[in-house]
This record gives sequence, C-alpha cells and structure tokens, in this order.
Amino acid sequence: MCFAIGGRMDDKTNVHELKEKIKKFCEDREWGQFHGAKDLAIGITTESSELLEHFRFKSEREIEEMFKNTGKREHISEEMADVLYFLLRLAQKYNIDLTTGLNKKIKKNEEKYPIEKAKGSNKKYNEE
Repeated sequence: MCFAIGGRMDDKTNVHELKEKIKKFCEDREWGQFHGAKDLAIGITTESSELLEHFRFKSEREIEEMFKNTGKREHISEEMADVLYFLLRLAQKYNIDLTTGLNKKIKKNEEKYPIEKAKGSNKKYNEE
C-alpha cells in the first residue's frame, strides 16, 4: 500500500548529493569532532529505537491508520530522516559507497534466499 504525500524528492536526489548536504551541514557547525564511527553508530541505533516506538504494540490496522494521519506520518518521516542522516554521515565520513554495498548485499541475499526456496517464506536461509 502506498501513502505518498507531498513532493517526490527521492526521484530527483542521489546518495552522493545527500552525503554532501550532510557533510556541509556538519562542517558549518564544526560537528566532525563529535562524529566518530562509534558515536554515529550509536546515533543510528538511538534514532532507530525512536522510530520503533511509533509502531510498538500497534496492530497492522493501527499502523495503516497512523500513515494516513498527516501529523503522525510526519513524525515517522522525521525519525526515518534521523536514521538516514546518521547512516549517510557515517558513510560520508568513512568513505563507504552505500550503493555498491547495497548491491553486494542484495547479490549475497539472492544466493542465500533463492526465489524457489524463499518466496512466501519468512524463514532464515539456514532454517528448514
């Protein structure tokens, strides 16, 4: 189910542009001193937990309703942006190519989870 609202910037922006935007934002504030790998990874985890709070103890129906509510949808979007910010900053600071990494991971998962074995199943690759 799609709940798209507002502009469609994802169609117009690439990962490099986002990394550069975050880099400039952080450099303008001299935040590099606070952005070691450990602290950025903690930021990813912290913000992921804040995102999870929105869904905890909610049924699928309740979650669908949340995404239809503009205010709640905006809060969820902000938490998702926080996770993405820390992930992009970590990748930018340590020269990680996220597109290459994701493509490699998908390839690896295609081997672990071939369609004929994984389709319609939520079992881990090593489970029978």
